[in-house]
Amino acid sequence: MNATLEKIDKMRKERGWSVNKLAMEAELTQSTIAHMFSRGTLPSLHTLRSICEAYGITMAQFFSDDEDTDYLSTDEKSVIAKYRRLEDRDKKSVRTIIDAFAGKEN
Repeated sequence: MNATLEKIDKMRKERGWSVNKLAMEAELTQSTIAHMFSRGTLPSLHTLRSICEAYGITMAQFFSDDEDTDYLSTDEKSVIAKYRRLEDRDKKSVRTIIDAFAGKEN
């Protein structure tokens, strides 16, 4: 599997998503995602953009080499991993709570 597919799959697993869930969130067919992995083919720009949108990141963030998270504590990594698995409305609630604790107004 090439690096792009490996990264897509890693991010999918970090969120606890099935291939079907990724397809649904990216508004793509399950067969598009499944074939991409089974054939080892790179996604089209449209497909990759849709996947990035589902993950809540830009394509620039996807291709960024800045994956060095060694500066994060184990607890911080755990919180981030759990946050990534939340639905959008729940992420908004978490951000509101964090802002309140940090003394920041919305």
